[in-house]
Amino acid sequence: MTLVTNNAPGALMAAEIGEQPEILASLLSSADAIGEVAAAVRARAPRFVMLAARGTSDHAALYAKYLIETRLGLPAGLASPSSMTLYGSRPDLRDVLFLGVSQSGASPDLVDSLTVAGECGATTVAVTNNPASDLAAAAEFGVDVRAGVENAVAATKTYTAELLALYLLLGGSAADASALPAAAAATLDGGVETAAARYRFAERLVTTGRGFGYPTAREAALKLMETSYLSALAFSTADLLHGPFAMIDSGVPVIAVATPDAGGSAVAPVVARLRESGADVLVVGDDLPVVRDGVPAELSPVLDILPLQRLARQIALDRGENPDRPRGLSKVTHTR
Repeated sequence: MTLVTNNAPGALMAAEIGEQPEILASLLSSADAIGEVAAAVRARAPRFVMLAARGTSDHAALYAKYLIETRLGLPAGLASPSSMTLYGSRPDLRDVLFLGVSQSGASPDLVDSLTVAGECGATTVAVTNNPASDLAAAAEFGVDVRAGVENAVAATKTYTAELLALYLLLGGSAADASALPAAAAATLDGGVETAAARYRFAERLVTTGRGFGYPTAREAALKLMETSYLSALAFSTADLLHGPFAMIDSGVPVIAVATPDAGGSAVAPVVARLRESGADVLVVGDDLPVVRDGVPAELSPVLDILPLQRLARQIALDRGENPDRPRGLSKVTHTR
């Protein structure tokens, strides 16, 4: 891991972004441990999967939802922890797999909802960067994403580690993902300074994607909001056409995520329509290059977010902000 001694604004975030190829390789080397959890879960033959998460981890959970539905053929949904923690709901969760996804494993509502899920009959799994956390202790099974200590407030390396861990947990193989670390390193070699300059004075921005590109669009919007203080709204490309399209003009730029699959094919005609309307559109995977050689399309979200992490950091610096220490935020958010 990189030892950070530079106190310059953005130094922590830059270092942690740069660690990701190494972390992905390390996680692949420990795939057998995740495979043991996956085998135990398969033996339970769950009929439904629920996912509980907050913030950045919520976008990782959304990625997992697509994996579960497309790879495993199971229905999946994002849980509402409040229904259990605030309203006292006790649903029948027999034959349900309940996944709690959290970098810190410390948010009380996630811990409490996972605990309640277990009491209601669910098989519970904690996916976290802290195997000694309360969330891990509350779960029947645990998956360590092995990202190491993350010091910048904006999560970067823990997010991509969560994505890969969920891929391995939900039927993906380390062999199929073997090209991922090299592709990540090559993607991080690309420049973002020219793209960042387009947004230095922007006040609003829209991100969009479809299918496996949608979690990336949502995570990119969060990174832009928390580091650059941009008002960034994320939409599925399908939802973008159902009303929000009307607010886009030359003063509201759009960042679109085009994955190399059916989701990306669905994004293309919307991007064309946006450009015809005069909107400033940047396409991840095209205008912002992503190296995907040898990497399954299902793992594109691990790569697509990398230049967007760097873009958010650079925009913050260009606007005179410190992306390592966003105002009003702390590393762990406690909600009930």
